[in-house]
Amino acid sequence: MMKRIAYFVFLSVVAGSCAFAAAADNIVDIAGKQRMLTQRMAKDYFYAGRGINKSNALKQLKASLVEFKTAQQRLGGEIKDEEIRNLIAFVDMSLQEFEALSNEAYSVENGTIMLDLSESMLEGSDYVVKALTENQKSNVIVDISGKTRMLSQRIAKYYIAYQAGVKDDNTIIQMKETVKEFDNILKQLMSYEQNTPQITAELGEVDKMWKIVYKFYLNIEKGGLPKIVFSTTDSITAKMNEIVGMYVATLAPVK
Repeated sequence: MMKRIAYFVFLSVVAGSCAFAAAADNIVDIAGKQRMLTQRMAKDYFYAGRGINKSNALKQLKASLVEFKTAQQRLGGEIKDEEIRNLIAFVDMSLQEFEALSNEAYSVENGTIMLDLSESMLEGSDYVVKALTENQKSNVIVDISGKTRMLSQRIAKYYIAYQAGVKDDNTIIQMKETVKEFDNILKQLMSYEQNTPQITAELGEVDKMWKIVYKFYLNIEKGGLPKIVFSTTDSITAKMNEIVGMYVATLAPVK
């Protein structure tokens, strides 16, 4: 009888640990998505400012702001670590500046400031993810796969920023480095031994598109394809978001 009780206690502890791990993975996913939103909001600002895909860009920007604020509130409510909470507060302050600037008429000067703000918000959001995944092996694949969402939007941000007049060497360098990082992570994910057949198939679809479009992104100085860049990077982001959800699901406890 005592052995049966001990066994059931053990099962309860294991189930509780799995549930906690799944919840942690979900928080990492939410925090990781904030990185993507910092880049998408800035991208939308540039597209709207240039009058390219303006209606879609403004609609997406509005939705992204709501999603970002909602996630910030959730992170602030669930995370108790003081250092991480301070980073969340910093990102909130930067967001206020971002919103104020987004309501002003576009200019190259404002665009340069917007790039800096989006980088500060990204840095803060990325630090939150790193703090959450420290010493948590199960979170790593969620973090890595989630980063591709940010990178795809970052590509579009730098592409349109260059076309919008922010034509400095750093814009070109950041674009090329981002393309390279996305390519490296995609290869890493495709070789991940614990991929399910569905994840492997979905990554294959992303890879098929990536092999075609990445050359467009690298041709930033020539430009001329802003609508294609907008649509393809959004498609990649959406597909990678589904894949991140699949990784989170594989780490969830079996009911």
